[in-house]
Amino acid sequence: MTGAPSLGGLAVTFSTMSLFAIGGANAALPEIHRVAVTLNHWLSEQQFADAFAIAQLSPGPNVMIVTLIGYQAAGLAGAVVATLGMCGPSAALAYLVSRVLRRATTSRWPAIIQAALVPLSIGLMSASGLILALASDRSAASLIMTAIVAVLAAATRINPLWLLLGGGLLGFAGVV
Repeated sequence: MTGAPSLGGLAVTFSTMSLFAIGGANAALPEIHRVAVTLNHWLSEQQFADAFAIAQLSPGPNVMIVTLIGYQAAGLAGAVVATLGMCGPSAALAYLVSRVLRRATTSRWPAIIQAALVPLSIGLMSASGLILALASDRSAASLIMTAIVAVLAAATRINPLWLLLGGGLLGFAGVV
Protein backbone atom coordinates (compact mmCIF):
# COMPACT_ATOMS: atom_id res chain seq x y z
CA MET A 1 0.00 0.00 0.00
CA THR A 2 1.81 3.12 -1.17
CA GLY A 3 -0.78 5.88 -0.94
CA ALA A 4 -2.46 5.82 2.46
CA PRO A 5 -5.48 8.08 1.95
CA SER A 6 -7.10 10.53 4.29
CA LEU A 7 -10.57 9.59 5.44
CA GLY A 8 -11.92 12.68 3.69
CA GLY A 9 -10.22 11.59 0.48
CA LEU A 10 -11.81 8.15 0.76
CA ALA A 11 -15.22 9.73 1.39
CA VAL A 12 -14.95 12.01 -1.65
CA THR A 13 -13.63 9.22 -3.87
CA PHE A 14 -16.36 6.71 -3.08
CA SER A 15 -19.15 9.30 -2.82
CA THR A 16 -18.38 10.47 -6.35
CA MET A 17 -18.21 6.90 -7.66
CA SER A 18 -21.51 6.02 -6.03
CA LEU A 19 -23.35 8.54 -8.18
CA PHE A 20 -22.06 6.86 -11.35
CA ALA A 21 -22.75 3.29 -10.21
CA ILE A 22 -25.86 2.81 -12.32
CA GLY A 23 -26.79 -0.81 -11.73
CA GLY A 24 -25.05 -1.15 -8.38
CA ALA A 25 -21.51 -1.14 -7.03
CA ASN A 26 -20.40 -3.78 -9.52
CA ALA A 27 -21.17 -1.36 -12.35
CA ALA A 28 -18.52 0.97 -10.93
CA LEU A 29 -15.94 -1.82 -10.66
CA PRO A 30 -13.71 -0.57 -13.51
CA GLU A 31 -13.40 2.83 -11.82
CA ILE A 32 -13.00 1.27 -8.38
CA HIS A 33 -10.21 -0.90 -9.82
CA ARG A 34 -8.56 2.10 -11.48
CA VAL A 35 -8.60 4.12 -8.26
CA ALA A 36 -7.68 1.32 -5.83
CA VAL A 37 -5.13 -0.59 -7.91
CA THR A 38 -3.74 1.60 -10.68
CA LEU A 39 -3.76 5.11 -9.18
CA ASN A 40 -3.35 4.64 -5.43
CA HIS A 41 -1.90 1.12 -5.15
CA TRP A 42 -4.08 0.33 -2.15
CA LEU A 43 -4.37 -3.25 -3.48
CA SER A 44 -2.52 -5.40 -5.98
CA GLU A 45 -4.32 -6.99 -8.94
CA GLN A 46 -4.54 -10.29 -7.06
CA GLN A 47 -5.79 -8.63 -3.86
CA PHE A 48 -8.47 -6.86 -5.88
CA ALA A 49 -9.61 -10.12 -7.49
CA ASP A 50 -9.60 -11.80 -4.07
CA ALA A 51 -11.57 -8.93 -2.49
CA PHE A 52 -14.15 -9.20 -5.26
CA ALA A 53 -14.44 -12.97 -4.72
CA ILE A 54 -14.87 -12.50 -0.96
CA ALA A 55 -17.49 -9.79 -1.52
CA GLN A 56 -19.45 -12.02 -3.88
CA LEU A 57 -19.31 -15.08 -1.66
CA SER A 58 -20.33 -13.21 1.47
CA PRO A 59 -23.99 -12.69 2.26
CA GLY A 60 -25.23 -9.18 1.82
CA PRO A 61 -24.89 -6.49 -0.82
CA ASN A 62 -22.24 -6.46 -3.54
CA VAL A 63 -20.96 -3.16 -2.17
CA MET A 64 -18.88 -5.14 0.33
CA ILE A 65 -15.88 -4.87 -2.00
CA VAL A 66 -15.77 -1.16 -1.17
CA THR A 67 -15.65 -2.01 2.53
CA LEU A 68 -12.71 -4.36 1.94
CA ILE A 69 -10.86 -1.75 -0.12
CA GLY A 70 -11.47 0.92 2.51
CA TYR A 71 -10.17 -1.44 5.20
CA GLN A 72 -7.03 -2.20 3.20
CA ALA A 73 -6.46 1.49 2.50
CA ALA A 74 -7.12 3.00 5.95
CA GLY A 75 -8.11 0.34 8.46
CA LEU A 76 -11.46 0.04 10.21
CA ALA A 77 -12.25 3.75 9.89
CA GLY A 78 -11.47 3.53 6.17
CA ALA A 79 -13.88 0.60 5.81
CA VAL A 80 -16.70 2.58 7.45
CA VAL A 81 -16.01 5.78 5.50
CA ALA A 82 -15.71 4.00 2.14
CA THR A 83 -18.93 2.05 2.71
CA LEU A 84 -20.90 5.12 3.79
CA GLY A 85 -19.42 7.09 0.90
CA MET A 86 -20.49 4.46 -1.60
CA CYS A 87 -23.97 3.89 -0.14
CA GLY A 88 -25.05 7.31 1.15
CA PRO A 89 -25.16 9.54 -1.94
CA SER A 90 -26.67 6.89 -4.23
CA ALA A 91 -29.33 6.01 -1.63
CA ALA A 92 -30.25 9.69 -1.25
CA LEU A 93 -30.41 10.13 -5.03
CA ALA A 94 -32.55 7.01 -5.43
CA TYR A 95 -34.93 8.30 -2.78
CA LEU A 96 -35.26 11.69 -4.47
CA VAL A 97 -35.71 10.19 -7.95
CA SER A 98 -38.36 7.76 -6.68
CA ARG A 99 -40.32 10.66 -5.20
CA VAL A 100 -40.17 12.55 -8.50
CA LEU A 101 -41.16 9.46 -10.50
CA ARG A 102 -44.09 8.79 -8.18
CA ARG A 103 -45.46 12.25 -8.96
CA ALA A 104 -45.00 11.89 -12.72
CA THR A 105 -47.37 8.96 -13.25
CA THR A 106 -48.92 10.34 -16.44
CA SER A 107 -45.67 11.46 -18.07
CA ARG A 108 -43.78 9.25 -20.54
CA TRP A 109 -40.29 10.48 -19.68
CA PRO A 110 -39.73 8.28 -16.60
CA ALA A 111 -40.26 5.14 -18.71
CA ILE A 112 -37.96 6.52 -21.41
CA ILE A 113 -35.22 7.24 -18.85
CA GLN A 114 -35.57 3.79 -17.29
CA ALA A 115 -35.38 2.14 -20.72
CA ALA A 116 -32.27 4.16 -21.57
CA LEU A 117 -30.52 3.10 -18.37
CA VAL A 118 -30.76 -0.62 -19.20
CA PRO A 119 -28.09 -0.66 -21.95
CA LEU A 120 -25.93 1.64 -19.86
CA SER A 121 -26.09 -0.80 -16.93
CA ILE A 122 -25.32 -3.74 -19.21
CA GLY A 123 -22.30 -1.93 -20.64
CA LEU A 124 -20.98 -1.04 -17.19
CA MET A 125 -21.44 -4.61 -15.98
CA SER A 126 -19.65 -5.96 -19.08
CA ALA A 127 -16.72 -3.62 -18.43
CA SER A 128 -16.65 -4.89 -14.84
CA GLY A 129 -16.48 -8.48 -16.06
CA LEU A 130 -13.58 -7.63 -18.35
CA ILE A 131 -11.65 -5.90 -15.55
CA LEU A 132 -12.13 -8.92 -13.28
CA ALA A 133 -11.06 -11.35 -16.00
CA LEU A 134 -7.91 -9.33 -16.65
CA ALA A 135 -7.14 -9.12 -12.93
CA SER A 136 -7.65 -12.80 -12.14
CA ASP A 137 -6.81 -14.84 -15.24
CA ARG A 138 -3.11 -15.67 -14.90
CA SER A 139 -2.83 -18.54 -17.38
CA ALA A 140 -4.15 -19.62 -20.75
CA ALA A 141 -6.21 -22.34 -19.04
CA SER A 142 -7.94 -19.86 -16.73
CA LEU A 143 -8.58 -17.49 -19.64
CA ILE A 144 -10.15 -20.31 -21.66
CA MET A 145 -12.25 -21.38 -18.66
CA THR A 146 -13.46 -17.79 -18.19
CA ALA A 147 -14.50 -17.63 -21.85
CA ILE A 148 -16.30 -20.98 -21.68
CA VAL A 149 -18.16 -20.03 -18.49
CA ALA A 150 -19.16 -16.66 -19.99
CA VAL A 151 -20.60 -18.38 -23.07
CA LEU A 152 -22.39 -21.01 -20.96
CA ALA A 153 -23.84 -18.35 -18.67
CA ALA A 154 -25.07 -16.29 -21.61
CA ALA A 155 -26.33 -19.09 -23.85
CA THR A 156 -27.83 -21.60 -21.41
CA ARG A 157 -30.05 -21.67 -18.37
CA ILE A 158 -27.45 -23.46 -16.23
CA ASN A 159 -27.58 -22.24 -12.65
CA PRO A 160 -24.48 -20.06 -12.10
CA LEU A 161 -23.81 -21.91 -8.84
CA TRP A 162 -22.97 -25.03 -10.86
CA LEU A 163 -20.52 -23.00 -12.94
CA LEU A 164 -18.94 -21.62 -9.78
CA LEU A 165 -18.71 -25.09 -8.28
CA GLY A 166 -17.08 -26.45 -11.45
CA GLY A 167 -14.58 -23.61 -11.54
CA GLY A 168 -13.81 -24.04 -7.86
CA LEU A 169 -13.21 -27.77 -8.28
CA LEU A 170 -10.94 -27.19 -11.30
CA GLY A 171 -9.01 -24.55 -9.34
CA PHE A 172 -8.74 -26.83 -6.31
CA ALA A 173 -7.46 -29.64 -8.55
CA GLY A 174 -4.82 -27.30 -9.95
CA VAL A 175 -6.13 -27.40 -13.51
CA VAL A 176 -6.54 -23.61 -13.67
